[in-house]
Amino acid sequence: MTSPVRQEPLVIQLCEQFRRMIDDGTWPVGTRIPGENQLASELGVSRGTVREALRALSVAGLLEPRVGDGTYVRTRDELAAILTRDRRGGDLEDILDVRSVLETAAGVRAARHRTEEDIRALRRALADRAAADAARDVDAYVEADAAFHRTLIRASGNPLLLRLYEAVNESMVASIRRTTSLPEDPQLGGLHEALADAVEAGDAERAHACAAELFREVGFLSAVSGEPS
Repeated sequence: MTSPVRQEPLVIQLCEQFRRMIDDGTWPVGTRIPGENQLASELGVSRGTVREALRALSVAGLLEPRVGDGTYVRTRDELAAILTRDRRGGDLEDILDVRSVLETAAGVRAARHRTEEDIRALRRALADRAAADAARDVDAYVEADAAFHRTLIRASGNPLLLRLYEAVNESMVASIRRTTSLPEDPQLGGLHEALADAVEAGDAERAHACAAELFREVGFLSAVSGEPS
C-alpha cells in the first residue's frame, strides 16, 4: 500500500486504493482484511478516515463487516454485489433464462472470434465433464461444466458479456448444481459436444441453435425431475 497524496479527499483516495487491492487480489474474496488500526498506521491517516472508506465500500457491497469478527471481502465487482443483493439467488427458471440469453449470444460471437486456446479449453472441459460423469463425481462435474460455459463466454471476445456472466457466477454455478443428475442424459452431453464443434467450425448459426437447444433441454430435464423453480 502507498500513503495517499493530498490532492483530493483522503476518503476517496482510500476507497480507490482499497478497490484496486480487491480487484487485483491483494485482498482476495472471502478473506478478512486488516483492521482499521493497522490500515491507519500503515497509511499514515486517521482511523476515522479508514473507517469512512471501508463503510463506503461496505455500502457498495464489496466488503462485508461482521460484528466481533472483522471485515471481509464479499466480491470484486460492484455489479455482482448489486445483482446478488437478494440472497435468494432467483428462481431456477429465471437463472436459466439469463444463462440462455448470455450463452446464445456468446456462442455466435465465439464461433467468429474463438482462438485455438479457446477450443483447447472447451475440449478439456468436455473431457473433464465426461470423466466426472463416469466417476459419478458431482462436484467435479459441476466444476467442469462451469468451466465449459465460462470458456464459451470468454471465447466470445466480448468483455461486457464476460463481466455480466462473472457478476452472476455464483447463481450460474448454483443452477448447474441444481440441474445436475448423474449419469448425464446423453442428449445433454451431445448438445455440449455439438456446441463446441460449431464454435470450432466457425458456424455461428449452428452455435446459436445448439446453445438455445441446450438450455431448452436443461429446462425440460429439470421440469421432468421435479427440480423446484
